[in-house]
Amino acid sequence: MTGAAVLALLVVVVAALGAAAAWLRIRRPVLTTPEERAVHATLHTASLAARELRRGLDADSAAEAAPHLRTLTGADAVALASADGALLAWHGPHEALGEQFRSAARRAVDGQRPVLVTAGELRTTEVRALIAQPVLVEGAGVVGVLGVVTTREPGPGTLGAVTEVARYAAGQIELADLDASRARLDRAEVRALRAQISPHFIYNALNTVASFVRTDPDRARELILEFADFTRYSFRSAGEFTVLADELRNIDRYLTLERARFGNALEVRLQVAPEVLGVVLPFLSLQPLVENAVRHGLSGKPEGGTVSIVAADEGTDCVISVEDDGVGMDPELLRSGSLDAVATGAGGPSSSEAAHVGLANVDDRLRAAFGDDYGLVVETAPGAGTKVSLRVPKFRPGIRA
Repeated sequence: MTGAAVLALLVVVVAALGAAAAWLRIRRPVLTTPEERAVHATLHTASLAARELRRGLDADSAAEAAPHLRTLTGADAVALASADGALLAWHGPHEALGEQFRSAARRAVDGQRPVLVTAGELRTTEVRALIAQPVLVEGAGVVGVLGVVTTREPGPGTLGAVTEVARYAAGQIELADLDASRARLDRAEVRALRAQISPHFIYNALNTVASFVRTDPDRARELILEFADFTRYSFRSAGEFTVLADELRNIDRYLTLERARFGNALEVRLQVAPEVLGVVLPFLSLQPLVENAVRHGLSGKPEGGTVSIVAADEGTDCVISVEDDGVGMDPELLRSGSLDAVATGAGGPSSSEAAHVGLANVDDRLRAAFGDDYGLVVETAPGAGTKVSLRVPKFRPGIRA
């Protein structure tokens, strides 16, 4: 390579490195001032404390959060107490003040206001003050107490910082309570959905089994096992989510029992992309759709009907549809906001004859888990059957079966 060529190559390399450095400066802002670095450090510390407090306030979360709260307050030591004044965690020196903190914490809880214990009351020359700041959640009252030990005389800035840190902790604990409430609500909705599994189906399934006992005992035995597996899955106690493969397996048990009753009057078509079998979705989110489709597909049609179940891979999402060629319904009933009206269908059995099985329940649970873009979509018209579709993400952080 000639000298000119080498020089040209060096120029290109230097230019490329300069461009890369400029790109990095654009992509990653540099914290150049002490103020910017302080803000970044504070936000990072706050996020570490939040991660622990979002689990709720107990001895474990308090022990993990205390070091970060100490950094945020700039205190020499930090303590956390429960709503009844019991000490949960202490981080830093001066642990001998634990009993005095517990006493101050109980006063802070009773009065729902901060308590300042001065050096004279503490009977120490090293510590200037102990502050017991109640952690207040609106509507719930005091959920804990933040204690701060300082070897400096606490001024308005220190007291204000302690108040703001306690308010921040309260917000995170409130979010933890909301998460727990949502989990309890999810469990309650699953219990409600189980209660709405058609009693007629259970009664008819057992009658179908009984009809085979004398004529075909082997067939009766198979159906009993299918029914046992169906009920075991439907009333399981584990988790609010399941994978599509398990949900489809249970639907197959349901359809096996229904086909034994209806014979050739019920046709089922299934089309599932293998790559979506592991997709996670709310437990019992397909069962209501299929049960309604079976009832629509057969309602008012002596010749029976067809139910089609399709699960397709669409990029980052999985799209599942359950369709029947039954009597359909008036779309105005959907526009009125009654998803559960789909369960009876236009011209179909009355609600007293065929209890609906919770389409609104499924819609609510889908939206709660994945957002409003993931609710049920219903396409129907009188005499044109009904198609119910749902879209679920193939992966969503924090959601697993």
